[in-house]
Amino acid sequence: MDKIFLIGYMGSGKSTLGKKLASKLGYHFIDLDKYIEEEYGMSVSDIFANKGQSEFRAMEHNTLKKVVELKQNMVVACGGGTPCYYNNIELMNNHGTTIYIKMSADTLVNRLINAKSHRPLIDGKTHDELKQYIVEHLEKREDIYHKAQYTIKGKDLNTDELAMFIQEQKV
Repeated sequence: MDKIFLIGYMGSGKSTLGKKLASKLGYHFIDLDKYIEEEYGMSVSDIFANKGQSEFRAMEHNTLKKVVELKQNMVVACGGGTPCYYNNIELMNNHGTTIYIKMSADTLVNRLINAKSHRPLIDGKTHDELKQYIVEHLEKREDIYHKAQYTIKGKDLNTDELAMFIQEQKV
């Protein structure tokens, strides 16, 4: 079974792209955060608030292990931190194709500034605090993100071209 894992920073468009890509390829789509919410009966925000980030990361890892065992073609939109914990990037690389959707800190700030309340790690930050946070986080995560098998620019991304590229890699 073919699995495509989309990784990248929060706000890089993994879920939106994932839905479109899955549709074009005729694959199932899984948003890993939503899958976790269904699995545990709590929102990601509630998990962070009530159990903390380290417990969330353990739950995320356990859910990812279940997802890689599913016997279906799928596109999986991972959370921004998913590849950075529990050797998840290696797990994804070993069970499918990983694609890093790369975006600049400025583009991410512009995308996330109005969605902060839905994102527990950035809720309540000012514009400047958000930018500082994203820059620091990207610096820490870039090495792991670059372990993906492919890196693509997220800005002005053409889903049709990406679908064709993926199909060409499978030949």
